[in-house]
Amino acid sequence: MSKVAVFMADGCEEIEGLTVVDILRRAGIKIDMLSIGDNLNVTGSHGIQFRADYLMTDKNSDDYDGVILPGGMPGTTSLENNTLVQSALRKQFSAGKLIAAICAAPSILGKNGMANGKKVTSYPGFEEAFSKATYVTDPVVTDGNVITSRGMGTAIDFALAILKYLKGEDAACEMAKKIIYNQ
Repeated sequence: MSKVAVFMADGCEEIEGLTVVDILRRAGIKIDMLSIGDNLNVTGSHGIQFRADYLMTDKNSDDYDGVILPGGMPGTTSLENNTLVQSALRKQFSAGKLIAAICAAPSILGKNGMANGKKVTSYPGFEEAFSKATYVTDPVVTDGNVITSRGMGTAIDFALAILKYLKGEDAACEMAKKIIYNQ
């Protein structure tokens, strides 16, 4: 069974993080919400409060098959400036494991060279982070082990792309039917 982590920071875009958690859990994938802060309570960019499963400091990122970065501001800046997040990303990338980022968060991958030579997308206005990548405006882009997406309106597509990566096309199609998506 696949096991992934979503890094939650105060100021994250709630829909981008929680939609992925919801859909992957419905599909039977173990997904842990890891707070990058010093407590489990996270407040999203629109004031919605939720509780992460664990503190990032209590988990070893090596134990995950992939990591997911929701966007939003200032959540993306907090992810980018967190040394544990940066270390986890480098380890995951070096191991060829899944790295998925949505909205502003793909810019972190661009700034760290993890998008180099890859086809990627992000929220409009972050294109400058991808000087060594092929930037497109598709809603979701999968290139090898890197999945990127545009923003809140693409959160379901993003989650389904992650599901497809982890469990295959049939699982993603079945989930889309279950949630009555694009019928």
